[in-house]
Amino acid sequence: MPPTPLPNPPQLVVAASLAGLQGLLLVMLAVLEMAHVSSERVSVGVTTSVFFAAYGVALTGCAWALTRQHSWARGPVLLTQLIQLGLAWNLRDYPGVALPMAVVAVVVVAGIIHPATMAVLADDPTGSRRED
Repeated sequence: MPPTPLPNPPQLVVAASLAGLQGLLLVMLAVLEMAHVSSERVSVGVTTSVFFAAYGVALTGCAWALTRQHSWARGPVLLTQLIQLGLAWNLRDYPGVALPMAVVAVVVVAGIIHPATMAVLADDPTGSRRED
């Protein structure tokens, strides 16, 4: 019988949920961008839509992988949060946008680097961190 994985700590669940929500929002932005493509900017509109859609699907997949305790998903999620913090800084003149972006990014980073999350996501080829 295979070992039972450790339960996901609440910090991991919150971080993965917020990252999944970010991914879904990126997919929604892709759809909205595609709906507003004009004949003057077809190339930019389509490539932007494809980028947002691909990034959103990948981020949602990484969030799902985090809940399945795949450690490889940490990197892309953390990179996304660092990018989001930079975007929030650039949008600091619009606090209604920048503040929620920054708060979500900080919460996700805190959840990902929390010791309980790190313990669950630690690479363990022996399987000794699993509950029997």
